[in-house]
Amino acid sequence: MTLRANAFAFGMVLISSALGSSTFAADPVRIGHVAALSGASAQSGEAITRGLSLAIDEINAKGGVLGGRKLELIQRDDESSPPKGLTAARELIFQEKVDAIFGGIDTPVSLAIVPLMNKEKKLFMGVWAAGTGITRNGANPNYVFRVSAVDDDVDIKLLRYAHDKFAAKKAGLMLINNPWGQSNEKGLVAAAKDDGAITIAGISKFENNDVDMVPHLTRLKDAGADAIILVVNAPPGAQMMKSRERMGWTAPVVSHWGISGGRFPELAGPTAGDAHFIQTYSFFGKLSPVGERVLASLKKKYPQIKGAEDIFSPVGTANSYDAMHLLALGIEQAGSTDPDAVRAALENLKSPYEGLIKKYDRAFTPQNHDALGPNDYIMVHYEGDKIVPVN
Repeated sequence: MTLRANAFAFGMVLISSALGSSTFAADPVRIGHVAALSGASAQSGEAITRGLSLAIDEINAKGGVLGGRKLELIQRDDESSPPKGLTAARELIFQEKVDAIFGGIDTPVSLAIVPLMNKEKKLFMGVWAAGTGITRNGANPNYVFRVSAVDDDVDIKLLRYAHDKFAAKKAGLMLINNPWGQSNEKGLVAAAKDDGAITIAGISKFENNDVDMVPHLTRLKDAGADAIILVVNAPPGAQMMKSRERMGWTAPVVSHWGISGGRFPELAGPTAGDAHFIQTYSFFGKLSPVGERVLASLKKKYPQIKGAEDIFSPVGTANSYDAMHLLALGIEQAGSTDPDAVRAALENLKSPYEGLIKKYDRAFTPQNHDALGPNDYIMVHYEGDKIVPVN
């Protein structure tokens, strides 16, 4: 009886061990997402959510990663507040035990989170915020990557576009008074020094809750500005457009992409389409096979989407979709979710990825954690509520 009991106990240990191993293998890979999911920028946060969800659905449908581990998305609302974003990131790291965090819309929020990610050696993937210092943060090793625009590159594009499209020679800068505006001020001034075709007429900084922008615009107009370079998110950007309209000033507006989130056309009124702005992707025009597949999947998953015109904040969806697939490739190449192994894999991905925005032959390197550059940007504007490429 003793031998039989011992044999039974030993068998149960083996079974328990096997079950434990199987359970561990099936544990999900937990993906955190911190973005504005409420407030004026909630639409942008929802666009990122859609891109992440679509990519996760595709990856999970093919068996997940690492031999069957499914991806699980866990979201937190930062309300566009750096302290709330940092609290959300801490909660995802220490309570939810996520393997990586995707960062959302606002540069100040991302800049607040980045030091924590590098300190705790957790992977961070930026999919909207363009502040140069997010990825170029001086950390070594650096656990922060991005599939999005980069302010320094965007600033070069904005000035060149103002000159080439509108023959502008003196740009007036309208900048939000926060770290994102500061990042672009530095980049625009440097870009103007390198480009003798256009100079900076003046710089005006305003607060997020400013309503009357006429004094700011008047100073720039009196300084001889023949184009406005705008760096701001949707609500104050709309106030700037309304103030410009009240002044009767028709200077062209060339903008960063902050105005592509939220309710800019509704808030700005009839001159919303005058603002030409940066994007990394458009669902209009002839699409690649990946673009056609993603559009079809968006229509199926979100019945309110009937066509390209119904996809709000498309940059959020496109950037996050590609970024999620790139992270999954990094995890597969690393053979684990160990952050150091995944970081090294992302810096040297062996397999190219045919993405939505482009084909990524080598998305990242040890020296460059930004997957997109100036050649990946397009210029668009609003036609009604639609974001369409500029002819």
